[in-house]
Amino acid sequence: MRIVSLLPAATDIVAELGLAADLVGRTHECDWPPDVIGAVPVVTAAGFDADAMSSREISGAVSGGHHGSSIYTLDSALLADLAPDVVLTQDLCELCAVSYRQVTGALRVLDAGPRVVSLEPATLPDVLGCLTDVGDILGVPGRAAARLRTLRERLDRVSAAVDGLNRPRVAAIEWLDPLWPAGHWVPEQIGVAGGEPLLAEPGEHTAAMTWDALRAARPDVLLLMPCGFSPERTDSEWRLLTRNPGWDELPAVREGRVWVLDGPSYFNRPGPRVVRGVEVLAHVLHGVTAGDPVSPGEAHRLR
Repeated sequence: MRIVSLLPAATDIVAELGLAADLVGRTHECDWPPDVIGAVPVVTAAGFDADAMSSREISGAVSGGHHGSSIYTLDSALLADLAPDVVLTQDLCELCAVSYRQVTGALRVLDAGPRVVSLEPATLPDVLGCLTDVGDILGVPGRAAARLRTLRERLDRVSAAVDGLNRPRVAAIEWLDPLWPAGHWVPEQIGVAGGEPLLAEPGEHTAAMTWDALRAARPDVLLLMPCGFSPERTDSEWRLLTRNPGWDELPAVREGRVWVLDGPSYFNRPGPRVVRGVEVLAHVLHGVTAGDPVSPGEAHRLR
């Protein structure tokens, strides 16, 4: 089967199902597993150079009239040449990836179009459910069921490891400037890892918030996981927050519990690696090791 993934999380799912060798096209942001980077053709591009822009500039470019069709470009000719049987995309957020409408519009030129599948997870169970859905579509339902059992067992181990421990109040930040709380599945990740999520409900599609709202929430732990930013990029920009009044008064700051996390790998993308994100949070919130030890690249505390 020839698969094109137009969503990094979908590429993660295909790899989890052992079908990475069937990928014939991917987005410019698909970077897991690492083998796809040099082996699989890229069919999308960003409409601006985010590496050369600040968080505020990126936000301004996005909000200044851009939508999915202009933020991301799709190489329709290459997509047609790749002749995929299945195209995996999304319509959850036009700021995160090429939209379903853009993909279907591009594929109308094909005489015998591929099956276009839109993944729309909003909660942690939805994310896990996508593994089953994609497994059925790609003809490996048994393999998907086995992988799903393993992922659920890992979540159960985290729950057992943090059971009965004090639950700190946790604020997860998905964008630094403007300030934006992490919603969708992230509150559930925090909950499973033994924390009390603030600022967003499970499944919520959040919006920009004021500094006063974060200050009033008085989080015990502050998690910085900007969407699409590597930990190194977050390290270069987190001081934007320190210019706000009362930064030093936040309990999380006073207690040294401000953390930089690998958002793209474990929190921003609704793929199987959100389970690793829960294991990382168990370490961050409680010092608990569930699964492999957490590396500084996955989470490190600000000093």
